[in-house]
Amino acid sequence: MGPEAKPARDLVWDSRQVTPGAAFVALPGARTHGNAFLEEAAAKGAAFLLTDRPHPRAVRVADPYRALLRLGRAIRDRFPGPVIGVTGSVGKTSTKEAIAQGLGLAAPEGNLNTPPALARFFLRLKRAPGAVVELGIDRVGEMDDLLALSHPDLGVLTAVAPAHLEGLGDLETVAREKTKLLREAALALAEHGLAERLGLAVPTYGFSEGARFSGRELRLDPEGTAFRYWNFRVRLPYPGRGVALAALAALAVAELLGRPVAEVVDRLAVLKLPPGRMELRRIGPYRVLFDAYNANPASLRAGLEVLARQPGRKLAVIGEMKELGTKAAEYHREAAAEAARVADRVLFVGAYAELMAEAAGGEAAADLEEARAKLRALLRPGDTVYLKASRALGFEALLEVFDG
Repeated sequence: MGPEAKPARDLVWDSRQVTPGAAFVALPGARTHGNAFLEEAAAKGAAFLLTDRPHPRAVRVADPYRALLRLGRAIRDRFPGPVIGVTGSVGKTSTKEAIAQGLGLAAPEGNLNTPPALARFFLRLKRAPGAVVELGIDRVGEMDDLLALSHPDLGVLTAVAPAHLEGLGDLETVAREKTKLLREAALALAEHGLAERLGLAVPTYGFSEGARFSGRELRLDPEGTAFRYWNFRVRLPYPGRGVALAALAALAVAELLGRPVAEVVDRLAVLKLPPGRMELRRIGPYRVLFDAYNANPASLRAGLEVLARQPGRKLAVIGEMKELGTKAAEYHREAAAEAARVADRVLFVGAYAELMAEAAGGEAAADLEEARAKLRALLRPGDTVYLKASRALGFEALLEVFDG
């Protein structure tokens, strides 16, 4: 340890976020290594630098990333409440939020689901009856790191679908990596249909009689969702089967942990999801379903089911779905056909736009500027417009069309 290293009150891995008293972890990045920013971090008042390089303020280790995992686990082990881990190819964040808000538990904001983010979350975690963390992976082995750090007491698996295939390869690998959570946790829970397909011998939740925690009388309205759970009527302020499954997972977790179900039902009635997840916005004479935080074939299919139940003429603006690997073109063609079956008019945006338009009809736009112009020409008062794409496409820019 360098002579100038001091105890830290925060943990960051981006030199731009360093504040006096924070520890800076020098991790390898996509373009450069955190070691290039050691002096900048020290100048900003970093308490210590977790690095493999010599420095007066260094806590020097052979592998900063592995050291961060060990540090995060040591911090997590000091937390006395139960930790619930949530993973899946779709619905992770919504399920995490439903469990956290429904049971009054602590959770990271948004989808902060990487090992550094979880280490920081546990460090900053104040007193709480429990915590819910999202475990997101895009490469083989990352789930092992997340489990070693978070050590969940209860694991929830929402779905296995094509996502992050550039790093994970195929659906079989996705399933193998995701289901590690269920084997690691003392208690496990999975969506019923998924458990049946994968042969998982764990408690399940879902809208079928075979689920241990079963919802009934599912009602999918244009602006909200409702279902019955035991003798309770559950109402949610978001449309769609996805949010209903997230709520049902929260109710199942409450039962597994012995928490009052009635309180969870009341809290779910005012559930608030992070932006970009099936947000229904009324902008002027239009209804806009903004669902462009992320995208893969499964989440697109769920969104189109919501669009199908909306009033008025239906427009679907579908952008590229990233990280689908060698079958990306096939997945985009299938998505185009599904969108064309639901929407009255479709506009495809990005690298696969021409291919999708050729496969299913509709219009194509190479970029956002062209998409804005074509969307303006398509719009009519009273339309419901579904915006769906991977986050990298920046579909937030299309909202300007409705304001104008």
